[in-house]
Amino acid sequence: MSQLLDALNDDQKKAVLHEEGPALVLAGAGSGKTRVLTTRVAHLIQEKGVHPQSIMLVTFTNKAAHEMNKRVMETTGSKLPLSGTFHSICAKILRRYGQRIGLDNNYVIYDSNEQVDLIKQIYKEINLDPKEMKPRSVLATISNAKNEMLSPEEYENFANGRYQETVARIYKLYQHNLRKNSAVDFDDLLNLTNKLFAQDKATLAYFQDMIQYVLVDEYQDTNKAQYQLTKYFTKPQNNLFVVGDFSQSIYAWRGADYKNMMKIKSDFPDLKEYRLEQNYRSTQSILDAATQVISKNSSHPILSLWTQNTETDKLTHLETDSGETEAMEVMKKIKGLVSHDYGDMAILYRTNAQSRLFEEACVRQGIPYKLVGGFKFYERKEIKDILSYLKVAINPNDSVSESRSLKVGKRRFSAFKLALEAVNKSEVTPVELLEKILEATDYKAKFKPNDPDDVDRLNNIDELLNVAAQFDNVGLFLENIALVQDNQMADAQAINAQNAITMMSLHSAKGLEFPVVFMVGMEEGLLPHSRSLLEKDQMEEERRLCYVGITRAKEKLFFSSAQKRYMYGNSSYSTLSRFMQDIDSTILRTESKIIHDYTGQNNNGGNKWFYNKDNFKKKPEPVKPKRRLVIDDDVLNSVLSGDMDVDSFLDF
Repeated sequence: MSQLLDALNDDQKKAVLHEEGPALVLAGAGSGKTRVLTTRVAHLIQEKGVHPQSIMLVTFTNKAAHEMNKRVMETTGSKLPLSGTFHSICAKILRRYGQRIGLDNNYVIYDSNEQVDLIKQIYKEINLDPKEMKPRSVLATISNAKNEMLSPEEYENFANGRYQETVARIYKLYQHNLRKNSAVDFDDLLNLTNKLFAQDKATLAYFQDMIQYVLVDEYQDTNKAQYQLTKYFTKPQNNLFVVGDFSQSIYAWRGADYKNMMKIKSDFPDLKEYRLEQNYRSTQSILDAATQVISKNSSHPILSLWTQNTETDKLTHLETDSGETEAMEVMKKIKGLVSHDYGDMAILYRTNAQSRLFEEACVRQGIPYKLVGGFKFYERKEIKDILSYLKVAINPNDSVSESRSLKVGKRRFSAFKLALEAVNKSEVTPVELLEKILEATDYKAKFKPNDPDDVDRLNNIDELLNVAAQFDNVGLFLENIALVQDNQMADAQAINAQNAITMMSLHSAKGLEFPVVFMVGMEEGLLPHSRSLLEKDQMEEERRLCYVGITRAKEKLFFSSAQKRYMYGNSSYSTLSRFMQDIDSTILRTESKIIHDYTGQNNNGGNKWFYNKDNFKKKPEPVKPKRRLVIDDDVLNSVLSGDMDVDSFLDF
């Protein structure tokens, strides 16, 4: 234990050695919060003599939970029975005690695609056209209502206007069909556990007596249901240890509310606050830029990050005239960073649509890349098909999975049902049951071994069997898949496994770090996003998103912007992001890649004409002084397409 404490700085040590009662640890980006949490657990077990089952450690991703559990095991030799995400802990509790509020012990967890399928079934029941109201939009509205702990009846009372009134109707049917199918969604895991504790005092007393210490990571990302669960688990001892950073709260659209970190101050008046501001990740220039951007927010505390890293390299802003030039200039910089592998680099953007130009530029330059946010393993069609059979096998009431299985083929489904009658499902392992399903349905016969795409699908099926072989219980196997499927955080180990540039949205980048980061599209309307320009709360969220992006960089940070780009099918001029203007020029240098010549040649040696309004200021001929230049769109398009040369254009 002394060695663990010696590895901490003074502020970290104070937090770890916190005595009884509630504590709030404000932990800045890269400040070592994982070490503080796991060392705190080790301190409780080794120095305080607390039994591991009396400690609850809550994180927000399966990856983080695995990492923390591994560290606790290495330092204490103990395993924490109640350690994981809110959802996984609630799933364990409901599996054992859910019947006390009428929940079937064999319930299944619907992932997002299965939830949409169920919504589509309801559309058919009530003759609602999906084009009129998109199922995923309706599902998002229902999820937001659940995050606020609103039942269908309560939401109906608040509903205003045709859209909300229709959602209220669908919400009722959605919950009814979930129960009929012995299924829950991820929001239900939280709300049903809250319901269990509210209605069954014996179960609540059991957990409150057993749990003596509660530690919660990333508390800025909690929603109302998770906040209520925290209060249930913490009482009556009130030994709550919350770690978070207001400046990294970027999931308001998923129901997260950073104000929960303020509410605990009123709910726990004797709360003690600690601050972790020493950064172990980035250079001081990067930290200064992050602080200069986030300090414009006024609704929450701001940490002043500092580091012992004395490197003072300036950050770089690549100023370009178009989205195409921006992508190519970023590729030039990447190729010029010979001291770094491609796997050290990340391109971060506000919207996924921005990736296209950079993907094409990588292909043209022969630079390997991987896109985070494409189809996940469990979303691939062949995997969803096979899992639908498996779900029907253990839960015949699952109409969504049955519907999908039937779409694979009625003959296959009949063969599957016939084979199922000869199987004792309580004794068969997941991999054995999957193999029987594949044999009965002859599902692999759908694919040709000499077709490269089909070979990939067959490999995916084999990989599913590999995963299944790690579980002894079918229910736990499916539960694990559902929890992993819903995890939207990127896995750093998987990303860095190949020597390729990582491309991802800023939201996906949270929790990761890279030696070199390119933040692209630094323009008003992109970052900050156009939807946030008129709302203070949304603008502050955009600032936090920019802060998160900046603090992903360890050694080098590049920004890029374009004066003109195509967005939503139209070409328009852009204004430099206000966030760029917040960064002091003493730590930022600008490299202008604006093209001003009239040769028809661009910087990359191509023959595409780049129109720029500044050209006509710097080249007065043939425009006469004080004469306004008006360019017809058809004429400009003729130049861009090559039908009219530049000289003719200027004469015109």
